[in-house]
Amino acid sequence: MSLANGRHYLAIPGPSVIPDPVLQAMHRPAPNIYTGELVDLAHGLVPDLKKIAGTEHHVAMYIANGHGIWEAALTNMLSRGDTVLVCQTGVFGDGWGDVAQSLGATVHRLEFGKTDGLDPLKIEQALRADKDHCIKAVLVTHVDTATSLRNDIAAVRKAMDAAGHPALLAVDCVASMGCETFEMDAWGVDVAIAASQKGLMTPAGMGFIWMSDKAMKAGQSANMRTPYWDWTLRSAPEHLYEFFGGTPPTQHLYALRTAVDMLLEEGMDNVHARHAALAGAYWAAVDVWGQTGALKLNVEDPKLRSHAVTALRLNEPDGTRLRDWLTEHMGVTLGIPLGMADWDEDAWHGYFRIGHMGHLNAQMVLGVIGAIETAFVALDIPHSSGGVTAATAFLAKAAGKAVTPEAKSGGGCCA
Repeated sequence: MSLANGRHYLAIPGPSVIPDPVLQAMHRPAPNIYTGELVDLAHGLVPDLKKIAGTEHHVAMYIANGHGIWEAALTNMLSRGDTVLVCQTGVFGDGWGDVAQSLGATVHRLEFGKTDGLDPLKIEQALRADKDHCIKAVLVTHVDTATSLRNDIAAVRKAMDAAGHPALLAVDCVASMGCETFEMDAWGVDVAIAASQKGLMTPAGMGFIWMSDKAMKAGQSANMRTPYWDWTLRSAPEHLYEFFGGTPPTQHLYALRTAVDMLLEEGMDNVHARHAALAGAYWAAVDVWGQTGALKLNVEDPKLRSHAVTALRLNEPDGTRLRDWLTEHMGVTLGIPLGMADWDEDAWHGYFRIGHMGHLNAQMVLGVIGAIETAFVALDIPHSSGGVTAATAFLAKAAGKAVTPEAKSGGGCCA
């Protein structure tokens, strides 16, 4: 007898749960890619993707994962030898900088640690020191999926403006787009990137870049740009194949159309509020569990925590024991640590992550919380009981709060 039989819940920070309507939208024969329904569908996605990112500027779609979009963004912004300033708060900030370096850019890194957010003053100081304006772009991760840190993007723009520096502000939103409030135009972001498999609730394989007029102009002289990554045609195509530099990802486009419809029907303000409430339920449970034993959130300050993923630590090897037991006995899989060995090699097996992004609701979150508390008991991991009760009380209060009805229009993020 196994208690894990039934539908398994992959509670990792991406790929996220794919809604049934999205899966069903993909289940169709290959369409005509030259005229007709799919062509209209692709063009119709453009304004709606802009709504999700909070921009009136440009968007380009790619067949790529987040790592591919790192490269696409860099090659459109930079020429070989250009300098970028990388603001690092985890694995993915480091990774974007590594890609820039491998492409031939000069990379200056500001390391802010793995548990605290960016310090805008240090960014301002670094830009003021760049008297000749050699830095062409500032690279920031909105949410680092490994550390669960969420950075204040508007504060970064203020620091750049205070320094009077002309660099582009480029933001990795792979873990945050569709989960966290993101206001590209209001926050002064020049380039934002995302991928399909997290908050956008679509199978992995598509990537997106939103870019300002300033970024488009700067890209005209970028000599890193290659024909496939070039965002020029993709941002204003006449033909469907120009969106993708060749054959489009047909089934993915049907899936994305359905996922985007679901987001906009719910309303982006409501989507963001739902993610915040469900994240808060996890934090409420952890606050109780952690009163006894070693359990700790990687990010102590709630204002710096992601609403899409939570990184936690137990004593080694209890993190790995917990994950393995939940998969085998509860039908729940949590996320493995990423980059933790680089921070604390001896404690790698103490870390784990919970993904709470995309297509999820309160009963799914409460199920995971109940499963984790069950695992604590079964594995004799020290904790204070009552995490489930704390989470239910938090969600009961959250459910009683008014939700913005105007978000039903789907324009909440751009209002």
